[in-house]
Amino acid sequence: MAEAQIQTQNKMRQIKLEKVTVNIGLGESGERLQKAYQLVQELTDVKPVYTRAKKSIKEFDVRKGTPIGVAATLRGKKAEEFLARVLPAINNRIKDSSFDRYGNVAFGVSEHVVIPGTHYDPDIGIFGLDVAITFIRPGYRVARRQRKSARIPKRHRVTKEEVIDYLKQKFGVTIISGES
Repeated sequence: MAEAQIQTQNKMRQIKLEKVTVNIGLGESGERLQKAYQLVQELTDVKPVYTRAKKSIKEFDVRKGTPIGVAATLRGKKAEEFLARVLPAINNRIKDSSFDRYGNVAFGVSEHVVIPGTHYDPDIGIFGLDVAITFIRPGYRVARRQRKSARIPKRHRVTKEEVIDYLKQKFGVTIISGES
């Protein structure tokens, strides 16, 4: 029912949830990284990938190419279901400053145990995680394809206000100003 309110008459102007990216960055490899991998796999039901260090940092004993985090990308129904599960962990409230001008959203969950349906496992421990949400319109493939790629005009890009309306209607999210 709310889906009909969100969508516009022109199919090319409809906003779609492209993907939800879940990330746990530790800055170190080892046993904790394995536990973070297991946790992301349990939370998302997707096989995660290891994120690697882009450069060496001697002070933190991090070498270039060393795995230092875990990430998983969700699309389609899995992405919507995960969002519906994780948004109550932050009380369905997102800061205004969490949006970029193209409508992408990112927020953090301080402890994974606050996500409804997850339980504390002493073998895994407690991890914080970052969630990034990407929205698109039909036709964005034109910018990403290999042959005959073209620029997407500003009038076709997703705006911050459109994404805020989408999240309010679809997920019941409240937007709080940055001063609070």
